[in-house]
Order: sequence, then structure tokens, then C-alpha cells
Amino acid sequence: MPPRAHDTRRPGRPRRTGRPQDLVRRTAFDVIRAVDTRDAYANLLLPARLRDRGLTGRDAALATELTYGTLRGRGTYDAVLAVCSDRDLRRIDAPLLAVLRLGAHQLLRTRIPSHAAVATTVELARDVAGPGQAKFANAVLRKVATRDLDAWLEIVAPTDETGRLAVTYSHPRWIVSSLRDALGTARDELEALLAADNDRPRVTLVARPPRASVDELIAAGAEAATYSPYAALLSEGDPAAIDAVREGRAGVQDEASQLVALALAAVPLDGRDGRWLDLCAGPGGKAALLAAVAAGRDARLLACDVQPHRAGLVRRTVDERTGVAVVDGTTPAWPAGAFDRVLVDVPCTGLGALRRRPEARWRRGPETVAELGPLQRGLLASALEAVRPGGVVAYVTCSPHLAETRVVVDDVLKVRPDVERLDTPAALAEVSAAPLPDLGSGPYAQFWPHRHGTDAMFMALLRRAGERR
Repeated sequence: MPPRAHDTRRPGRPRRTGRPQDLVRRTAFDVIRAVDTRDAYANLLLPARLRDRGLTGRDAALATELTYGTLRGRGTYDAVLAVCSDRDLRRIDAPLLAVLRLGAHQLLRTRIPSHAAVATTVELARDVAGPGQAKFANAVLRKVATRDLDAWLEIVAPTDETGRLAVTYSHPRWIVSSLRDALGTARDELEALLAADNDRPRVTLVARPPRASVDELIAAGAEAATYSPYAALLSEGDPAAIDAVREGRAGVQDEASQLVALALAAVPLDGRDGRWLDLCAGPGGKAALLAAVAAGRDARLLACDVQPHRAGLVRRTVDERTGVAVVDGTTPAWPAGAFDRVLVDVPCTGLGALRRRPEARWRRGPETVAELGPLQRGLLASALEAVRPGGVVAYVTCSPHLAETRVVVDDVLKVRPDVERLDTPAALAEVSAAPLPDLGSGPYAQFWPHRHGTDAMFMALLRRAGERR
């Protein structure tokens, strides 16, 4: 819909009426629209918007809940809105549809009184789409408000199992099917996994040795995590308010992400162990932890990324001993066998981090898996060339999709008889501060949010056989 002639305000600038609730909802709306139109990430954009608009305390908490809740529940809300609207959702202007989803979330999954949720959402619709569209929004939302979520699901959820789970837990059908396949014999856990994807996780911090410790993070308000010896959990508040985080001595990093870096560093090697490589290092979480461990063992890390801005993010997380380079990992600039340990954390669909980036489920389709496959195989092949005989490669991806995990490794190793698979669950158990169950029977390891409270990260440890030096 073209801009209305009577609306002379610049698009995207919230109207300040003096009512904080208007600004809260407008902030959530603006972030949701940026996610839709600019491929922005809510977890990066929302904190900046909250600061810019001076939203703190309960207002910031509400804006956060409205933003993430609407993004997570989009599939469910669209199914309800389709029944309550006399227009096909594809014919509703995108800004107005975002408003309707925001209103549906308030009505179906918050304790906001129905009359307040409808009134404030209609006012937002008037602000971003005009009076005529506000009347339409009012009619639709009043229909949504006639039932609670369970009653609506009885009406809108398909009868087939995949469709029912897709609508109930707001995941695209293809993701539901992919997760079922990845769970294998544990398919009865599928609903628990889908539910865990919709639980907003606590922030996980990492203390980068020796510059910070878990004790320092605990003293700042966090609590010790379960598995990683360097992890702490923050239930609320801004991580940047912690001195160690603000100063770069600690950071935000999922516990599984920490453990895969530690496991790679802990695998025993014969001979030389001074040259480590992170082939796809951006934005730098694993690189920072690897660099810290390497420094304590008189080793040096080279962290690379193909994108200059991501390499810049890496540079801000590591110390001066660590090399950072802009390199295409599929066509490296170093001789074969130059490194003793190599981490290749490949680009993926991100299906393992849907708790933290709920919008990712709507951005990807099954075709993305096929598109990423050649790149993932090429990067693993390059990593195996970069490591010396006797050295170790960690293939890591934040996805449980079989076509991004074991299928990639198995395909590459079909033509690499010189590479052996190591017992990855055992290696992870060696570096965990507590028993780490249910990673799989090996040789690969798969983390799960419903089992471990982490992202669904996959890891394969591989040793290049041959003469060791």
C-alpha cells in the first residue's frame, strides 16, 4: 500500500503520544518489520531500539516479550487470523499483517486484558496503516478474542500429525519433518523439542581465561552453568552491564558452543601442537575461547572469515596474539598440513538456534539445505587438507538437520580413507564439568535444547591419519 497523503511523518518513526504502552508496541512492531524487510536479527536490533527509545524495566520487558513472542508464534497466529479475516492473508498489506500478529500474540499468549490488547493494537494499526485499516484490524482482533488459544487450536490445527505439530508449535512443516528425522529412534521427543524451541533461553555467558572467571560473573549477578567450566547463566538484565563483558574479557556464548571449542582443544596429539585454525570464525565466540586456551599452551590461533565485517567482529573478541584474516575457506592461502587443530563451523540453516533466533524458521526453506550442502562439503574438505597428519579437525554446525550434519561428514569421508572418526561424545565428556548424557551413540555428537538446555549443535571430531610430526 502506498503512503497515505495525510501521513507526513517519516516511515518507521514512532508517534510519541506520551503513553509508554504506545511506544512499547511501536518498538516491537518496528523490530518485527525490520526482521521481515531487512533480514535483521531481533536479538541484535531490539536491544539497540530499547536503548534509543529509553525503554527500561517493565516497558523493556514487555517490548521484548511482544517482539519475540510474535516472531515465534507467527505460524500459529496466521492460522487463527486466516479464520478470523475475510481477506486472504496474502492480500493483507505486510505492515498491517505484522500488527495483526502482534495483536494475536497479546490476546492468545499474554495476560494483557483483551480490551486493552485490542484497543492498543487498533491504535497501532491506525498509526501505521490509516483509519480504514484500523477498522479492519478491530473486526479481526475482536473475533480472535472470542476464544482462547487451546480452543482456537482445536479449530485450526490440521488433523495430520505433521500439520498439527506445525500449527500448534509454530514451525514450518518441513522443519517439523526434519527434526523428526534427526531425532531418529527418539521421535517421541519431538513435541518436547518443538516446545523447547519456543522457550526463550536465559543468556549464557563465557568467562575467557585467564582474563575472567566464572566467579567474577557470579559476583556480577549470574549463576554457574551446568556443563562448561567457563559458563554462567544470566536470568535478566543487560550482559553489557557486567564489567567483564563490556571489557571483552567475557562474552555471550551458548554452552554447547563453548564445549565444542574445548573438546577440539583437548584431543590428545602426538608431536607439534602450536598452530590452530578457525576456518569460519565470525562473529568470534568460539575463536575467542580457542585463542584463550591456545595462549595458555603457547599455541597460536589464526581466525578467518570470508566476510570482512565478520572478520572485524572476530578481531574485537580476540587478543593481539591471534591472527585474523579475510579468507575464503574453500580456497585457502596456506600449504597443506599447515595446522595441528582446525575448527570448521560451517554456515548452516541455523535450525539449532531457533530459541535465540525465532525468525530463522520463517526465513529458510528446504531448498536452503540443498544450497548450503556444496559449501559445507567444500569447507570440510578444505579443513582436512589444512590439518597435518595426526592433527584433528572439528566439523561443527548449529543445526540438527541430517543433510547438514552426518550426511556431509560421511560424504566427504567416502573419498578420504586417511581420516578416522573419533568418539566425539567421549571427547565432550572429558571437558564437561558434569555428566553430559544423550549426545548420541557416536561417533558424532548432537546437542539438543530439550535435553541439554543448549542450542542443537552438532560436532564430529576427525583425525587425519598418516605419519605424525
